[in-house]
Amino acid sequence: MTKTALMATTALLFASSAAWAGDEPQVAEAPVPTGATRQAPLADAAQRGVLVFTPDFFAAQSPNTALDMVNRVPGFSVDDGSGARGFEGAVGNVLINNARPASKNDTGSNVLSRTLARQVDRIELIRGGAPGIDMQGYSVVVNVILKAESSRQSILTWNTTQFEGAGTDLYGGSYQFTAREGDRSWGVTLSDGVSMSDSNGAGRLIRRDAAGNVLRDEATINDGYGGGNSIRGTYAGPLAGGKVDLTARYGVNDWHSYDIAQSATAYRESRDGEDSDGGEFGVTWERPLNDRFKLETRLMHDFGSWDGLSTYTVREDGVAAPEQAFAYSGNSSESILRALVRHERSPKVTIETGGEIAYNMRETEQAFTVGGTNIPLPSASVKVEETRGELFSKGTWRLHPDLTLEGGLRLEASTISQSGDADQEKSFFFAKPRFQATWTPMPDNQLRFRFERELGQLDFSDFAASAELQDENVFGGNVDLEPEQRWISELTYERRFWGEGVVSIGYRHDEIVDVIDVIPLADDLSAIGNIGDGTLDQLSLNVVVPLDKIGFTGGQFTFKNDWNKTRVTDPTTGEERPISGVRSTQANVGVQQDIASWKLQWGVNWLPYLSGQPTYDPDQVSGWRGSDYVEAFVEYKPTSTLAIRAQLNVWDDFTLRRTVFTDRETRDTLFVEEREIDPRTFVSLRIRKTF
Repeated sequence: MTKTALMATTALLFASSAAWAGDEPQVAEAPVPTGATRQAPLADAAQRGVLVFTPDFFAAQSPNTALDMVNRVPGFSVDDGSGARGFEGAVGNVLINNARPASKNDTGSNVLSRTLARQVDRIELIRGGAPGIDMQGYSVVVNVILKAESSRQSILTWNTTQFEGAGTDLYGGSYQFTAREGDRSWGVTLSDGVSMSDSNGAGRLIRRDAAGNVLRDEATINDGYGGGNSIRGTYAGPLAGGKVDLTARYGVNDWHSYDIAQSATAYRESRDGEDSDGGEFGVTWERPLNDRFKLETRLMHDFGSWDGLSTYTVREDGVAAPEQAFAYSGNSSESILRALVRHERSPKVTIETGGEIAYNMRETEQAFTVGGTNIPLPSASVKVEETRGELFSKGTWRLHPDLTLEGGLRLEASTISQSGDADQEKSFFFAKPRFQATWTPMPDNQLRFRFERELGQLDFSDFAASAELQDENVFGGNVDLEPEQRWISELTYERRFWGEGVVSIGYRHDEIVDVIDVIPLADDLSAIGNIGDGTLDQLSLNVVVPLDKIGFTGGQFTFKNDWNKTRVTDPTTGEERPISGVRSTQANVGVQQDIASWKLQWGVNWLPYLSGQPTYDPDQVSGWRGSDYVEAFVEYKPTSTLAIRAQLNVWDDFTLRRTVFTDRETRDTLFVEEREIDPRTFVSLRIRKTF
């Protein structure tokens, strides 16, 4: 049933990657002039926590878009937000002209991909907060300041991903039109996007009993692919003494996957298919009330529906077992109204006060059958609704050019009701304080401390049943889910050197209340639920080293990793274990170079070791491990209106391991299953033309 690619999160680690597919490809043309030399960022004279990058800083890279520029800001990684329900705390770390986009789903990276590099006046890297800037819980954000100019731009993009062997090759493209007239801008994007998994390939599955005897030895093959068509329109301009931003989108998508295992005596086939559609619109209006007060209002609404089927068929020794089928359909929506007043009390003090109300809904119908006979599941048909209100106030105080303090309090009240197979209603109230201090004792050195209570947003799909038939897993829904709470303490030290060089090291500790993980249900079923309190300890290291000083002109070395250690008490065994779904480590090592005389850029990223997120189910434990994931790219820009990019993805075999227990009391091993997969190498090509 799940469409999540096994390695989907890996792609997020590659700062050099471009979007090859999706609703809104990251495209545009017209590089900035390349005559200027690279310069060090400028420190804000009034506040050392703000670094200013002018276009000259990026000239050697010949960026096409504002996104290309932001991706090259040293020590910064674009985060488009979790997309969770609500606005506060769910949006990304990119601002354009001091504000976030009008819609959560029209992300900062999407907007920057539609913005030409030549339209960027400067990029501000704000570390720890600044007056007039809504950090939305991030320690670091970028603020892209655009020029006011008149322009017309059309961009055609074609892209393809070609797989080694029998994988499904994918093709897509887009057309973008943008126009600017002073303070007004408008545009339209037509997209034929694709979606894929980078873990497709052939392999071998071996299942052994507790004594090591082979129960199954089967060859396997899997593939997953999909696509979508969408249209988005945008408009921004003056309105009633202020500025309005509008965006609207509608799209349709599909996803298909199969997983086949076979031997001389057995054949097993799992297939998934889903069709979906959805859209959104967003409106943001800002208006100065006087010299010191500014009003900001937002209205957002998104909606979607889906229809899918998962099947599992088995034939052993010529005899077919009854087919298992899991059918599902549903629809969802979210509506948000938000308003705040920003008070510039003085050049050093900014206070924001406001509120947000929201309505969320998800309705799901599901059925599980074996040989055509219906098998009842807990919460197979359920409608979940949430009404939520929040009041907040926060302030930023630049106590000294070297020291900025930020503090705030959010008060949230919500009611979640369920109808259908389960009728229930729960109400919640949470106070969410936040404090952050940013100290820059000397140029290029900064220390940041954060203490905050975060409230996790529930995934409404966890209230309903689900299935992973290829692993013989059927999950019931859980009507008793409550939000996960985290008390976060975080300390980060950052040192900048050699213009683009950065070393950042951070330590974070979370005290987690009502950890969300997997719980046992009756009738040997499982579900997503709260399993008690836990902890997370995280050590983060981010290194960027310019290589010009060793003679590698235009070169850069990068290293990034988070080491995570989690603890929670297992609800089945009563013993301490890690929290499901958290990777212990995953290092990313990269080298890239800009060769201006050849009009090209190239780079390689290497993940030497990959540790999958383990899952601790009452009936089994599963996880995966791999190594040597390599992504290499080269981008050639023969003219200012043409860019050609090729990318190669290669990685070694990875292994899925699953240990299934005889029962939940003794947890003796029933069998151990190991599946080795040799992922297909694939090449991606993108060509974009501006006119």
